[in-house]
Amino acid sequence: MKLSLLAALTLLGYASALPVSSQEFSKNVAKGLRLLSLSESEFVWKTEDEKLELMKADAQFFDVTDTYEIDVANKVFEPIVRVQATYAAPSHKAEVTPILATLSTANLQNYLATLTAFNNRYYKSTTGAQASQSILNTVKGIAAGASGVTVTEFTHTWGQSSIIARFGGTGPVTVLGAHIDSINSRDPTNGRAPGADDDGSGTVTLIEVFRALVAAKFKPTSPVEFHFYSGEEAGLLGSQAVSAQYKSAGTAVKAMLQIDMTAYVAPGKPEVFGLISDNVDPGLNTFITQLASTYSLLPVATSKCGYGCSDHASWYKNGYASAFPFETLMADSNPVIHGTGDTVTATGFSWSHMLQFAKLATAFAYELGA
Repeated sequence: MKLSLLAALTLLGYASALPVSSQEFSKNVAKGLRLLSLSESEFVWKTEDEKLELMKADAQFFDVTDTYEIDVANKVFEPIVRVQATYAAPSHKAEVTPILATLSTANLQNYLATLTAFNNRYYKSTTGAQASQSILNTVKGIAAGASGVTVTEFTHTWGQSSIIARFGGTGPVTVLGAHIDSINSRDPTNGRAPGADDDGSGTVTLIEVFRALVAAKFKPTSPVEFHFYSGEEAGLLGSQAVSAQYKSAGTAVKAMLQIDMTAYVAPGKPEVFGLISDNVDPGLNTFITQLASTYSLLPVATSKCGYGCSDHASWYKNGYASAFPFETLMADSNPVIHGTGDTVTATGFSWSHMLQFAKLATAFAYELGA
């Protein structure tokens, strides 16, 4: 989110347009090249080292190597006729408000202390794999004994798994997502990356929301799922794999909410939900604005994020309604992410701000699942 991808690719060269033939795809994958998407119609082949250079530059892209053939079968790269989603106004305040009161900053602190203790949570590192197992164990522990709640591991070709926790029901699925990986842009593989805000904050926000709903014996009419994605920093890898599988299976998704960074308030700036306005569904943004008003949470302010800036874009690419409430306006975003300074003691880090996002996510899950 620090450098436009087009600027970075200008430095590294050669983009190509669709279609990428099966022969070209197989030949380049056999060489160890990665296929990166920099727009809906532009693709570029990069070596792993070149991809790392883009990551070091904080460039935004999809790494579509692992999902390209599925995406082609799903016709993801063909124009999608998008109809703005519509949602009923929030109507469960009496049920939701008591649950909001059970959300705890102490729990957020405990969960995040565990995550930031790993050297980094890079998707290919040993500690990244250990972090996903830690989250899996935590979520399984919360769900233990709860009727109608399941927790599964979504494995990938790399070491770090994604995780899906599900409240059962029938009909279209409501998805809430966060990414579990962290990155040090200077040394992605080995560098220290506590990732307290990016995206430890979003991950533990969702864990706490999941805990509160389990404790409240939440029994939604339609399914509600909590997704913890691997490999977001390397090109939205985990969320692409999951959303592509849902698309292939014909799974109906009511809405997808991405929770990526919830703890930062820029000094001297107003506290807001920075609702992203591009690569999202406008109707879902309207619903989120209604939630914020109904539950007397933060005011909403909109800004643009850019192509492939977080996991909501994987779902949007597959034709699903998605939204991304961010911790602040993009112009005021956290300057210390993707390095050693992304800690809970960094200037602007706020537990109370994170709690506001937990309340929003809880209301989102309940209102759409009930």
